[in-house]
Amino acid sequence: MQSLHLYLEPSTMPLEQWVLSVFWQGNEGEEMSHKTRKDVVHTFQVNFFTMSLLNTFPWDSLDKEMMTTTTSDIIVEILQKTCLHPICLKNPPSLKYRRRFLTELIKRHEMLAAEPLDVLYEALGEVMCAQEKDKCYKTYLLPTGDAVSLAENVALISQGTTGLVTWEAALYLSEWALENTHIFKNKTVLELGSGIGLAGIVVCRSSSLTKYIFSDCHQTVLQRLKANITNCLTNCDDNSASVCVEELDWENVSDEQLQRIQANTIIAADVVYDPDVIACLVRLLSMLLNCKVQEKHPNVYIASTVRNPQTYDSFKKELEMSGLRHVIMKDPVPQVFPYNRPSTIEMIKIYV
Repeated sequence: MQSLHLYLEPSTMPLEQWVLSVFWQGNEGEEMSHKTRKDVVHTFQVNFFTMSLLNTFPWDSLDKEMMTTTTSDIIVEILQKTCLHPICLKNPPSLKYRRRFLTELIKRHEMLAAEPLDVLYEALGEVMCAQEKDKCYKTYLLPTGDAVSLAENVALISQGTTGLVTWEAALYLSEWALENTHIFKNKTVLELGSGIGLAGIVVCRSSSLTKYIFSDCHQTVLQRLKANITNCLTNCDDNSASVCVEELDWENVSDEQLQRIQANTIIAADVVYDPDVIACLVRLLSMLLNCKVQEKHPNVYIASTVRNPQTYDSFKKELEMSGLRHVIMKDPVPQVFPYNRPSTIEMIKIYV
């Protein structure tokens, strides 16, 4: 299955410059006054496919463009880049989200335009008549122009797990990986708690690694993860690495299993959230760090959203009691994806 593209020319500029040139999120007002029509349409497209909150869209800039041009061309263009785009037809955001988006787009158009747009009402009619499913797609645009479309659950918690959605720390880890591709060059990478696979797929699509092992333990999550890997990495020209999915139970993992994996780089996102799993997680990290590959200890990187400082402190104390050290990685990470990046995300490197 070929990977989908957003039909944008790949960027040759540095990542940070690329981000500043195309990404916008936050207050509209003066910050959007310099935006060109192309930038406004692009921001609508990027935000739509990641199902960003509607109040993060540049609605004021859209209004100004419509008042300036006195035509509805930009509305049609936005519609073609969102609800009518091939990606949406194949991997659509949730029905509820598309209804809300189209309703807001129609409201803005009706306030400023005299003539109704049949194509707008036809698009809304289609989603109003459709039936909501428990699965939707979020599509993340990479700096190359490639699109990573992931099947996610509409509900944050379903089937007894939170692993069927993408969380902020996974987005941050993915952005860090895009900025640090050298860390993965010619490496065998193990990801703990892969969930639905964003970070691993981004690493595979952007780095020249040898092998990538996705891992999780929840059966439903593993099924969704395998489907997303097939959708995003099969027949992908920029992925020459060996890829596999491992069922990894932190409580019952064996030295033999870890020796077979032979990972020299380990990454994880949002795995420090439950006090009850801290002990087995740290035990697993200790086992991994003592599984030398070519006489070298592996490198371990973990991104965490610190929702409960007490739980996070307990994790760090458990590391210390196990003889593991850590350092906070403070280098700035350019934001690539449109999400509200909380200040409580922390990235650490763990070592012996």
